[in-house]
Amino acid sequence: MEEKTISNSRRCYKQWLWFMVLFMSFSVIYVDAVWPMPQMISSSMARYTLNPREFIFQYSSGSSAQPGCSLLDSAFERYFPLIFTDYRHDEWFRFPFTVVVHVERAECEGYPDADSSESYKLSVCSGQAALRAETVWGALRGLESFSQLVYQDDFGEYFVNETKIEDFPRFQFRGILLDTSRHYLPLHAILKTLDAMSYNKFNVFHWHIVDDPSFPYQSSTFPDLSSKGAFHPSTHVYTQIDVKRVIAHARLRGIRVLAEFDSPGHTQSWGKGQPGLLTPCYKGTVPSGTFGPVNPANSSSYQFMTRLFKEVTSVFPDSYVHLGGDEVDFTCWKSNPDVRGFMLKMGFGTDYTKLESYYMENMVNITKGLNKTAIVWQDVSYGLYLSITLAGYRVILAAPWYINHIDYGQDWEKYYTIQPLNFTGTEQQKKLVIGGEVCMWGEYVDATNLSPRLWPRASAAGERLWSDERMTSSVIDAFPRLVDFRCRLLRRGIQAEPLFVGHCRHEYQGI
Repeated sequence: MEEKTISNSRRCYKQWLWFMVLFMSFSVIYVDAVWPMPQMISSSMARYTLNPREFIFQYSSGSSAQPGCSLLDSAFERYFPLIFTDYRHDEWFRFPFTVVVHVERAECEGYPDADSSESYKLSVCSGQAALRAETVWGALRGLESFSQLVYQDDFGEYFVNETKIEDFPRFQFRGILLDTSRHYLPLHAILKTLDAMSYNKFNVFHWHIVDDPSFPYQSSTFPDLSSKGAFHPSTHVYTQIDVKRVIAHARLRGIRVLAEFDSPGHTQSWGKGQPGLLTPCYKGTVPSGTFGPVNPANSSSYQFMTRLFKEVTSVFPDSYVHLGGDEVDFTCWKSNPDVRGFMLKMGFGTDYTKLESYYMENMVNITKGLNKTAIVWQDVSYGLYLSITLAGYRVILAAPWYINHIDYGQDWEKYYTIQPLNFTGTEQQKKLVIGGEVCMWGEYVDATNLSPRLWPRASAAGERLWSDERMTSSVIDAFPRLVDFRCRLLRRGIQAEPLFVGHCRHEYQGI
């Protein structure tokens, strides 16, 4: 065993040396270091100097978006310091450079949705970059790619190489889930995550906002839910203003906010502020004093849910809402005489999965009545994966990307090599897989370790969901690019953990 360990260590060391030699050679000539990898990118060794004092973003004369487009105007302001990280106003460079942005369809005050186009074309040549996109959302993705093309030499001068990019996402849904119930995440941690998501071209923030441990969402309709269900009624809640700020911050980065209010299980915190909502559990013929999932036998449960989701769907503008529906423990339902009587009345016998389905059907109908599309959790096995798509349902893949689980070593590789369409379905079934999401469950994660646990491991999934799988199949090829991108995240203030032994030239500048 000892000999095997030493042998493995030597192999790792040799592999590391090989990676380092590869990365050093790339650092000299590798100029198309865009993460995630564009669908098509070509570049030459011809490079152009960028002068921060003579660098401008401007709209093309024929662009539907023009000055006053709040979304792109703010993006121009945001990207200047991201591109010119070390710029000091007393510096002087030589050549002017203009990034000309052309948008076919302006949606400057709108929100991204499930059908928003994120495609763009970017051409960089002497003195100018031309960025063309169908929508403002595609323009945002193109600006991010351009920002990653810019690099500095050892003397601090900024350059960009002649480059052509044609790009679009492989999957339309590319999400990050944050759990703010098991540990409350302060607003700044959520906003910083949204920034990092935009650098990785993720486009959905799945906000698992409440769960068993706490109910931090401050409802205007049911204020007792947070005043009695949050860890603290003042310091550990998300006010309506906080929620609006998150949605606004996400919108400016082309990110949808998908709210999840999971039920009928995972609702212990709900019961503290809404008496009568949860099912009383029984021990024999008397109540035990404990409570189980939402009581599906009471009409008042659905009346409450209708009022709550009427508020939720008015606060969160996205066309989707997540209803949860996972991990429902039937033990309490089975013990309750009223629930058992309801089962007999409905003809469910002793099959409590039918009762669960009854509850979820009611919830789906509530959201339909509010003009929202429901998303639910589903425990996935290979056969179930086939049956769900065969039934015509759209699928978002999450199970392979539960990155709250950590392993020693370079575990980003396993997230990078996931193949979302690797099942024996028809092409029509595979088209129903609309994307995937990285889940950061919060049992052992709070603001102190969120960013290093999330990045750059989530970046691996980000490339898998954006890029052509045929161009990004090799972890060996991805390693030096991800090392470089992780250093860029550090410089932008994202505390991304290292992939392996080494250093970043500017690793403490943004931290």
